[in-house]
Formats: sequence, structure tokens, C-alpha cells
Amino acid sequence: MLDHAAINARAKHYEKPMVKFLRELIAIPSESAEEGKVIARIKKELVATKAYDSIRVDGMGNLHARVGKGKKLIAIDAHVDTVGVGKRSEWKHDPYKGKLTKTHVWGRGAGDQEGAVPAMVYAGKIIKDLGLKSSDWSLLLTFTTMEEDCDGLCWQYIVKEEGIKPDVVVVTDSTNCNILRGHRGRMEIGVWTEGRSCHGSMPEKGDNAIYRMARIVSQVEKLNTRLKKNKFLGNGTITVSYIDCETPSMCAVPGGAFIHLDRRLTVGDTKASAVKEVKEAIAKAGEKAKVKVLRYARPSHTGLVYETEKYFPTWCFDEDAKQVQAAIRTHNALFDKPPVVDRWTFSTNGVSIAGMYKIPCVGFGPAPEDVAHTVNDSVPIEHLVKCAAFYAAFPGHYCSNGNDVPAKLKRVRRVKR
Repeated sequence: MLDHAAINARAKHYEKPMVKFLRELIAIPSESAEEGKVIARIKKELVATKAYDSIRVDGMGNLHARVGKGKKLIAIDAHVDTVGVGKRSEWKHDPYKGKLTKTHVWGRGAGDQEGAVPAMVYAGKIIKDLGLKSSDWSLLLTFTTMEEDCDGLCWQYIVKEEGIKPDVVVVTDSTNCNILRGHRGRMEIGVWTEGRSCHGSMPEKGDNAIYRMARIVSQVEKLNTRLKKNKFLGNGTITVSYIDCETPSMCAVPGGAFIHLDRRLTVGDTKASAVKEVKEAIAKAGEKAKVKVLRYARPSHTGLVYETEKYFPTWCFDEDAKQVQAAIRTHNALFDKPPVVDRWTFSTNGVSIAGMYKIPCVGFGPAPEDVAHTVNDSVPIEHLVKCAAFYAAFPGHYCSNGNDVPAKLKRVRRVKR
């Protein structure tokens, strides 16, 4: 039986090293496809712990660290890339300094989602310190790239090219230390209209592609109100996230126009149904247009181009799924209180892990979702400690039958909607 008090104590023992490590990570700009330096820094910390049986970087630039050689492979994943900082003037502090207060670490990537990285690294150290290795399981930590640009692409590579398919994956994207069991999928759709360019002084002689697109945009806005609804995961949504045109000058009628659609997919939505709905909206506008699911083909920080279609499926597991119950037991045993069990609003690498490859997933990570991509990007220091303990204890609970936790500690709190 796991000594949960000892696990919590060791996690608390490593609080200061984790905070120091996180501040150093924040100081390294690591936007998508530019993660090489932050990967190198994480690798250095992994080596220093002397807790890992193997540490390596794959062809895409994802970092893998493994503990043990047991049959069941349990993975814990964090993406290490961040979005940009936006307007520096909106930040109350330097986004790359890792501002430290008594309760929080602040800076780009603190919450989304480099805060999970120290907790993962030191979870391996806790496992080593307390002799928690087991012949039942091996633990794989993945520090993955390009999630902000193309969520799940890293795991497409890990599964298809590395041949790694774990028994379960803990996704550490921001959960506020709640247990999350799914989220909506998403896809990116392009729409093109064609017109006929002419001089801007005589627009009646041309056919303005923007006017054609404007009628389509109006129907897309109306489409958003008709999409499938789901009480738990949230409703399907669609929005125009970018618009452009093709014109020979600012004194001419545009001959072409383009919109980029961000489509969030809920239960029952498919790639085919989402494309069909857009085509129907175009027909309602009385227009003709080209519709296409977009593709991603940006080189990773290693130079590898691993092209994919921008369709990322919805995923959700029942509360009684093995990995969700293991997470609940882990939380209850460590923290002596029932967790909130809920879902993400945004998207994670789970779109590939669970959505594409049906690998069981559960979410547990530091920081709330609503700090992501904002000038308030931050993580509570206590979350680093809680997550380090959780990641160290989860493999043992996942491989147990659940009888090692009293029934009174198998409770959960559910979000009412």
C-alpha cells in the first residue's frame, strides 16, 4: 500500500527546486516550433535527478523520460510550447522573468502549461526516493512540442512513428487540480470565394468577392446558433477567426476572398457533418464557394515536417472508466477530499491520444484554464506540490484494484450545469 503521507512530504520537500526550475523555464521563450532550448533545459533537470532509466529526444523534438520496465505503460504528458506574449504594454511584469510571489509564479507559460513540467520531473524523483517502482508498471514522461500550433500532432508522431501506445495517459494541461475526462474536438476549415476584379472607381464593372464572402459570413454566424448541443462537453461552435482578400491594389475591387473557420466539435459532430453544415450555410447565402479542411505543415524545432489535416476529434470517457476512477482514488487518498470531476473548455493533446487512437486519458494539472493565453498567465505554487504527489502516486493506483482506498474516499464533486 502506498504511503501517501510520505509522498506528500517528499513533494513538499521539492517545492523550492520546482519553483526555481519553473522560473528558469519561463525565462526561455518557447513558442511552437521553437522549443529546442526549453527541451534542453528540461533534459538537464531530468539527468540531474538521477531518477530516470532512459532520457531521449525523438525526431520531432519531443522529450521522453522513462522510469521502470513494468508491463503496463503509464504516460504523463505536458506540452512545453507557449503562445506569444502579445502586447508587452498589457503585462504588469516581464512575461519572461517568472515573477515570484508568496503564492504564485507568473509569466508566459506558467499556467499553460510549463507549470506541470517541474511536477512531472520531480514525481520521478519522489518515486526513486521512496522506492515506489513496481514490476507492474513503467512510467513514461513526454514533454511534447507544437501543441499550441497543432494540438495532438506530437502524439500522432509518437504513436505512428515511435510505435508507442501507452495503456493510459495523464494529460497535464490546466485543470486547476481537478480531474477532467474529456473535451470537445476541433477543426479548421477554409472558405474561398471568387469574384472579378476591376478599378475601384467603377465597381459595377466587377464582382466583389468580399461582398460574396460577407453574405456567407452572415450565414456562418447564424449556423453557430443551430449546432449540436451537449450538456457535459459543451455545444458545438463555429466562428470566423480570420479574413483576407486578393486584390491588385487598394483602388480595386477584390477578385478573391478567404475566411478561416474555427469549428469546435461536440458529441455527434464529425468531419463530414461539419463540412456539410458549412456548405449548406453557403447555399443559404445564395453563393458558391470552395470549402476545404486545412492542413498543417510547419517544420518542428528539429526541422521535421510532419504534415496533418487540421481535424481533431472529440473525446470523452465515462466517470466509471478505469483511469478516471484511478485518478479519483489518487486524489482522495493524497488530499483526503473528493475532487471535482469535469471537462476542459479548450483542446489538448487528448484529441490525438484519445480522439484518434482511443488510448484512455484523464486530465490532472496545475493552474486554471482561464489564465491560459492571457497576461495573467500564472500557477499557484501549491499546485506544483499537489501535482508532483499525484503523478508519483497515480501509477500505483492505476495498477491496483481499488481496494486499498476506503469507500468513504471514493467520493467526487460534480459541476452542475
